[in-house]
Amino acid sequence: MAKLSLEELRKFRDSESLRLRRRSIHGRNVHVVVCMGTCGIAAGAKIVLNTIVDELEAKGLDNVIVTQAGCAGDCADEPIVEVHTPELGSVAYGKVDQKTAKRIVDEHIIGGSIVADHRIELEV
Repeated sequence: MAKLSLEELRKFRDSESLRLRRRSIHGRNVHVVVCMGTCGIAAGAKIVLNTIVDELEAKGLDNVIVTQAGCAGDCADEPIVEVHTPELGSVAYGKVDQKTAKRIVDEHIIGGSIVADHRIELEV
């Protein structure tokens, strides 16, 4: 592996610090949980998590916290994403891919509408 210069390391640190701040709860009223149990990871949850974070950053949304959790239930619905907002409460989405992740940001978090074709009910 090639060695990084001090400047390259600083740039990397700064960019990752911005991504990690997305996980801080202070001043946030929207919470996105990406389920990252083994089934979720195998189904692409890491790509979904990164897509959501990238979309939130690109749109300048600072009121959203993104966290990860373990298994949410039915493996057939993975990757599962839960969105908690004051307006719509808690909504779970199943079989989320990159395209759906972008729709969740645009339609649910920004637009305030549920992405009905991916909504699922989680058993409690």
